[in-house]
Amino acid sequence: MKKIILFSILVSVCSVNGFSQKGSKKEALQPFHGRAIVSYNVENLFDTIDEKGVIDEEFLPDGKLKWNSERYRVKLDHLVEAITMNLPENPVVIGLVEIENKGVLMDLKHTGRLAKTNYEIAHKDSPDARGIDCGLLYDKSCFKLLKMENLKVSIDSIPDFKTRDILYVKGQLQGGNIIHLFVNHWPSRRGGESESEIRRIQAAKVARAKVDEILKADPKANIVLMGDFNDHPDNVSVRDVLKAKAVTDTQADLVDLFEDDHKAGKGTHNFKGEWGVLDHFIVSKALFDGSNGIQLSPNDGKIVYEEKLLFTQKDGSKKPSATYGGPNYYGGYSDHLPIQLILK
Repeated sequence: MKKIILFSILVSVCSVNGFSQKGSKKEALQPFHGRAIVSYNVENLFDTIDEKGVIDEEFLPDGKLKWNSERYRVKLDHLVEAITMNLPENPVVIGLVEIENKGVLMDLKHTGRLAKTNYEIAHKDSPDARGIDCGLLYDKSCFKLLKMENLKVSIDSIPDFKTRDILYVKGQLQGGNIIHLFVNHWPSRRGGESESEIRRIQAAKVARAKVDEILKADPKANIVLMGDFNDHPDNVSVRDVLKAKAVTDTQADLVDLFEDDHKAGKGTHNFKGEWGVLDHFIVSKALFDGSNGIQLSPNDGKIVYEEKLLFTQKDGSKKPSATYGGPNYYGGYSDHLPIQLILK
């Protein structure tokens, strides 16, 4: 009799803790093969609501830019189109730069094609004065969130300096494969490239410190740094501080997949008629070599240079089709081009 009672108690306890036969199987992660990681500076994705403590007055219906619900909806539709362009399946991960808050991520993931995928959000507010943050959407059927952290970028000599945090996410893909993702939006070049360089160098130091921590624990870690670095592959912050080198550098532990594009005069952004790579995919050598369960596609990273995302100027030259040019509303996509990385 005692054995029967003890067995009944054990069954009850197991059921409460999710070990009953009905709930014993955890839902397995779906394949990520052939799916993309997409990174995109979405050019001021603001909602139309005034947020206290944030300099968002321009992006209100009665503000300077006359930002209203109709324009917001067009913007969301355009972004989804750009994010999914030429992809047969929705991305497994989407790194987003220049978003106002978690609310706009909620709206974006319920728009168009993206609504067909069960995306979850990784996001934390940054101290940036304009309220600009970095965020991540991930397909929860393929990607299990293990850790999320904001890496603060501060400069002791500039105590009132406020910028975007770097969003760090650790996740798991099918087969138990661990991947470390960084969504970056380094300080702008406002005030001059050389005058503002110290700020991007500090962001690079913060990112590099976290990379070193990860590689110390696992020298073959799969790492992807993405986003808008506001510097090119050959700038000090990227090349010397972050230590992202050419894919041909056998000694590098981080490689910049778009260094060749930059040398060839291609880019993700156009400033005064010159293209340059500001948006990067920088990956660990282990990920590039495919030595730890995840491999890149033969084409590595790709800049989505498509006519629909471009604006042709009077002289025939092209640049990204922006939403705004100064105070003028153009109704385009973004002043940057999205980038894609296909996983295997």
